[in-house]
Amino acid sequence: MDALVNILRAAGESTRLRVLAILSRGELTVSELTQVLGQSQPRVSRHLKLLVEAGLLQRKPEGSWAFYRLPPGASHPRTDAAGLAHLLASLVPADDPALLRDLGRLETVKAARGAAAESYFRTNARNWNRLRSLHVSEDRVEQAVLSLVGPGPYDHLLDLGTGTGRMLELLAPRIRSGTGIDINREMLALARTRLDKPPLRHCEVRQGDIFALPFVDHSSADAIDLILIHQVLHYLADPDAAIAEAARVLTPGGRILVVDFAPHGIEELRTLHAHRRLGFAQSEVTGFLEAAGLTLDAVQHLAPDPNEESGAPRLTVTLWLAHAPEPAVSRRLKNDDHQGSVVPS
Repeated sequence: MDALVNILRAAGESTRLRVLAILSRGELTVSELTQVLGQSQPRVSRHLKLLVEAGLLQRKPEGSWAFYRLPPGASHPRTDAAGLAHLLASLVPADDPALLRDLGRLETVKAARGAAAESYFRTNARNWNRLRSLHVSEDRVEQAVLSLVGPGPYDHLLDLGTGTGRMLELLAPRIRSGTGIDINREMLALARTRLDKPPLRHCEVRQGDIFALPFVDHSSADAIDLILIHQVLHYLADPDAAIAEAARVLTPGGRILVVDFAPHGIEELRTLHAHRRLGFAQSEVTGFLEAAGLTLDAVQHLAPDPNEESGAPRLTVTLWLAHAPEPAVSRRLKNDDHQGSVVPS
């Protein structure tokens, strides 16, 4: 009861209720919340501190920034504070004058953020288009990803090297929650703009190191049962270490899908686009997966269509699907349940 009273005290103030209502529409930084609320940063920071301490908000540090959001909703086990956060946010009257002003400022903040992301994309559009033109069509790759992953639903997708967040957007209908990890702040800005839509609110992105993922291990309550490593390995000095780190946080029975180039000889990608590796042989990535304790399920090669006209060599894309084996006891229990037998105590 004391804990519940403390939670209600933290929420029982008009500005803090406004914060909950605003953040129910997506994550924001302190600076952005200051613009939305029209209050000083020290004052906003004080409100945020109280809400975080009560468990009504989550704070996610990212370099010198920190993003604030409501705790995960119905797709996760919910504490009393998390449940109350969503309930209270939904109860704030939609026609409240203060909230309407906040939401107007929020749209201005989002528009500025989107313009900055778009400016970055325009600056780099030539490189993006050049890279896309080098391999089979994105539609073919995405269809192969959907086919190998299957309909789900998955509890939690972890997209390593998420880039623009396209894979989170693609798989959003098949997951209950999704997290994208990327080291590049500009790419994360693009991803946040892409994901800032109501159907994608269960997806988020975080700045982080894929060699040191911000998850304890696969036994945590927030089970990660699908991991995607899409066109990332060729940038890495230690791709096997990245797969091993992914395997560390993958729940037993969970799946991992690696998508990358088959071996090629386009040195331009190394000199102009920071590719460290010029593709991977099928056996090489298979070896990485098996060394990480994963079991290979399927390999698929997407070769360029010989009928496509192109003035440049086209690359083959390979997809590797594997899973984390379940403990023998867990498999036995599942088999016994399936057969209707009683497991002795």
